[in-house]
Amino acid sequence: MANSSSITHFLLLPFPGTRQLQLLHFWLFLAIYLAALMGNGLIITTIAWDHHLHTPMYFFLLNLALLDLGAISTTVPKSMANSLRDTRDISYAGCVLQVFVFAFCISSEYFLLTTMSYDRYVAICRPLHYETLLGSRVCLHLAAAAWGCGFLNALLHTANTFSLPFCQGNAVEQFFCEIPQILKLSCSTSYLRELWLLVLTACFFFVCFVFIVVSYVQIFRAVLRIPSQQGRHKAFATCLPHLAVVSLFLSTGFFAYLKPPSISSPSLDLVVSVLYSVVPPAVNPLIYSLRNQELKAALSRLIPGCFQNQ
Repeated sequence: MANSSSITHFLLLPFPGTRQLQLLHFWLFLAIYLAALMGNGLIITTIAWDHHLHTPMYFFLLNLALLDLGAISTTVPKSMANSLRDTRDISYAGCVLQVFVFAFCISSEYFLLTTMSYDRYVAICRPLHYETLLGSRVCLHLAAAAWGCGFLNALLHTANTFSLPFCQGNAVEQFFCEIPQILKLSCSTSYLRELWLLVLTACFFFVCFVFIVVSYVQIFRAVLRIPSQQGRHKAFATCLPHLAVVSLFLSTGFFAYLKPPSISSPSLDLVVSVLYSVVPPAVNPLIYSLRNQELKAALSRLIPGCFQNQ
């Protein structure tokens, strides 16, 4: 038995298997991490460099790329290092920092995706008021609000979680420090306080979800009223990437936290956690750039010749 005052480190869940499988995990995570770094780095650089992309939609996309980089850089490098060194350790302070930064990035990203749905709603449904409703100052305030809400949410959850006494050991059943898994180590009924905070956060996230759904119902109704097929195609092309990113984010996140306990197992939890914490930051740049001609054109100007044959 251990308590929070005697715990100096936590033990993360190792990827099961032989030493060869651990090294395979290292190389797989390295490939995903480098893809995320390159994809999000290119988006950030391209949007910052090309003045044609200095619009609200791309400003929010730049913020999304920054948060994706933060989220994946919080969990994957430590997991890779542990696999390479054949260890499970993470310091107490390192675990606290990992919980805070990951919660901050994920929360801010969700609030930002909600803001981006409002951006698409105004662009499609109220195009004549777009510059008025989403001027540069408004965009800065919306982005700052998303980051600020994420910071406050992460601070509350991190402070609350690590104020609990731990007497169920120090083995975290996840490859990174995750709040639900850390709560399992608590021996106090005061963990219910954090559970209520999680429920409150889930309700707030549900309100954001309803806002996104209502926004897209209005968007699709407006798009279907556009007389020309080319106009409908262009409108859908600007909305579908955001909708795909939201769907990936919500489906993996909701399944990770709301799946029935009866189907829960360490292996399934591990796979699901990879799907919601590692995969989205790596594939989001691909989703946004796949059908975005403006972004492709800007990339071709930044890196001449790389898109000439596409």
